[in-house]
Amino acid sequence: MAKKTIVVKQIASPTRRPADQRATLVGLGLNKMNRTRELEDTPSIRGMVNKIPHMVKIIEERG
Repeated sequence: MAKKTIVVKQIASPTRRPADQRATLVGLGLNKMNRTRELEDTPSIRGMVNKIPHMVKIIEERG
């Protein structure tokens, strides 16, 4: 069975944001505008995305 994944795109800059939000972006593997990452769809990843909804966008759900 294939694992579920989500494709996350960074839509905002981490400039002038709190350090914990910047660290969450780095934890997701993002750090520059318009970068995308395909990540495993787990509760921890979803929690990280939900912590910074103003900076990232889920553009696709696979699996």
